[in-house]
Amino acid sequence: MKNLFLIVVFITTSFMVNATEIKWYTNLDEAAGIARQQNKPLMLFFTGSDWCGWCKKLQAEVFTKPEFKDWANKSVVAVEVDFPRRTPQPEAVKAQNNKLAGMFDVPGYPTVFFVKPTLNEKRELNLAPLGNQGYLPGGPEAWIKGAEAFVPKQDATATTTTTVKKAAVKKRITRKRKKRTAR
Repeated sequence: MKNLFLIVVFITTSFMVNATEIKWYTNLDEAAGIARQQNKPLMLFFTGSDWCGWCKKLQAEVFTKPEFKDWANKSVVAVEVDFPRRTPQPEAVKAQNNKLAGMFDVPGYPTVFFVKPTLNEKRELNLAPLGNQGYLPGGPEAWIKGAEAFVPKQDATATTTTTVKKAAVKKRITRKRKKRTAR
């Protein structure tokens, strides 16, 4: 019985931990599609994952913390733009990351760019810069505060207001139809 209890606690805890994880994309097109669908900006994390000390420090002090994970899941779609020295990487990812680094003229690592993905009239991806920052001391609170200068707040009331407005319009249309049929 004790073992069963421990197993249930372990499984429940595992689900709770995984629920707050951030999905880090490496494919820009996939991440941009999700960001456009969810009306969120992209957070492009330019890093040297296996050699950059400041990148590792940013990961450990900010990106692994629950406060950051909660904020990121609500506010952005995260993309890791990695430039490893020892870790193998697919050629397509290397080419994409090099193109992004050139496009944003990345000054060093770590650098995080916040961008709004849009499609132009030819259905090509455009990335409108919102701002950028690197490592900031002070943990997740300080980092999030800096990021919020570039990331528009997700307004939960906007969805609710839109839903309420749609319902009101639908009621008016229904009333008008009933009046017409009554004549």
